[in-house]
Amino acid sequence: MLLRAMALYLLLLLSLLNLNIISSLGELQRLEHPIRADGSLSALVIGDWGRTGSFNQTDVAFQMGRIGEKLDINFIISTGDNFYENGLKGVDDKGFDDSFSSIYTAKSLQKQWYSVLGNHDYRGDVIAQLSPALRRIDSKWLCMRSFILDAEIAEFFFVDTTPFVMHYWRNPGHSTYDWRDVAPRDTYIANVMKDLESALKESTARWRIVVGHHTIRSVSIHGDTSELNQLLLPILQANNVDLYINGHDHCLQHISDMDSPIQFLTSGGGSKAWRGVFNSNRDGLHFFYDGQGFMSLQLTQSSVEVVFYNTNGDALHKWSMSKEPLSAI
Repeated sequence: MLLRAMALYLLLLLSLLNLNIISSLGELQRLEHPIRADGSLSALVIGDWGRTGSFNQTDVAFQMGRIGEKLDINFIISTGDNFYENGLKGVDDKGFDDSFSSIYTAKSLQKQWYSVLGNHDYRGDVIAQLSPALRRIDSKWLCMRSFILDAEIAEFFFVDTTPFVMHYWRNPGHSTYDWRDVAPRDTYIANVMKDLESALKESTARWRIVVGHHTIRSVSIHGDTSELNQLLLPILQANNVDLYINGHDHCLQHISDMDSPIQFLTSGGGSKAWRGVFNSNRDGLHFFYDGQGFMSLQLTQSSVEVVFYNTNGDALHKWSMSKEPLSAI
């Protein structure tokens, strides 16, 4: 009864905050976000950022504000590792303000943020970072484990990837991970995969975009995540996913899958970067930048455009793709 009451309270709170949420308990929660009257959509993507403004976080934030205004963005996506080094200590942790509210102050960034958890977030109080109490402090914040964002012409499938990675369970080192509501691992990830596959099969969206923290393909220090390649990638390939967007590696990347049309886009340059590591892989590398920056995403019914920016706001890499217009019935 208590769990159901808490779920109903969360649904009510989100609706009061003008977030349409449509879901049934036991499935991925579904949020809705309206797009522009002309049927287009723009968003910014940032990851691996929360360092109280250090490591050029404030410079990235400034350029995000400038580009966000230029593109008239609809919302912002965070690919995780939102608060370093060890997540939040609780809902009253001043790191929430120091690394988020006091950093992303531009008017254009006062849009809804949709965030997933990263491995560093799991080293703190995960329940606090997911809590509606943080939305009462800063209404633009929203973080959930796995969920769907329905943006009319596109559906974004946010996936909680940290529990997939066995290393965090078996060899955590000096770190402690908050596995509340996750353990046992096998049951949790089986349910995530089942719900994701079901949602993708049912999707009629023009664009299908999956967002997670961890890399599937990467030429930087973390490389490919073997658990995601084994468990998640086949689901994406079988269900016509267009883009997989992630963070984790502190860089900007664009890689094409050799076995499907999926584009792997890393936006993990929100603060500390410059790892100095490059490892080639068998897939099609279009772009790699080892420094700080962020990404923009512009969508229409028939096209997608991705742009990567550095701390000066320079456009480092652009990529676009078109689909045949839907035929009128």
